[in-house]
Amino acid sequence: MQSINRFLYGPTPEEKVRAWQVKLRSEQRTLEREMRQLDTATKKAQQTVKQLAKKGDVKSARIMAREVVRSHKQMDRLSVSKARLGSIGTQLQQQLAMVKVTGSLQKSTEIMKLSNSLVKLPQISQTMRDMSMEMTKAGIMEEMLDDTLQMEDDEELEEEADAEVDKVLYDLTEGKLGQAGTVQEELPSIQDQVEDEETERAMEQYRQQLHGLLSS
Repeated sequence: MQSINRFLYGPTPEEKVRAWQVKLRSEQRTLEREMRQLDTATKKAQQTVKQLAKKGDVKSARIMAREVVRSHKQMDRLSVSKARLGSIGTQLQQQLAMVKVTGSLQKSTEIMKLSNSLVKLPQISQTMRDMSMEMTKAGIMEEMLDDTLQMEDDEELEEEADAEVDKVLYDLTEGKLGQAGTVQEELPSIQDQVEDEETERAMEQYRQQLHGLLSS
């Protein structure tokens, strides 16, 4: 009888919730892998900043420091998103308890708000869109509005970039770079000399690696 009902009416509310919880845990693992990769690439980029600072290559050090700032922001975004996935899982667990009482899934503004924010993250955007459509059909949330999905992180980064880049430079070079008005005087200028090829290759490698992680 249960198999017949499933064929006629589809999965039960409990089965739907269980399936969503499996997807949520899978996406959390995806974000964890991304965070580990980003952390490794960021540490390498930080080391490159230090090497460039020792050479006196202020311009290149600043370019790499900007990438470090971007990676820090991305790490924060991934961490918050991972926590939001966990919050949706908790909300769904509460839905399971309600199903036993009411026999159906209930509309949740909290799940809708969390899902809308997670759709903005490229790494899990499609999965969250699909899951949101399923939850909408199940009556948990209303249809999402596409005009809420535009990210504004690039604009925010531009507004705060200079101060944050200076702070990264100051921290990584133990105060030799990053202080306003002292960047050029603190280290001898050797930018007219031949660049160290190994450092240049490392810089480009880490920039490309970080760019791939930040734009994925």
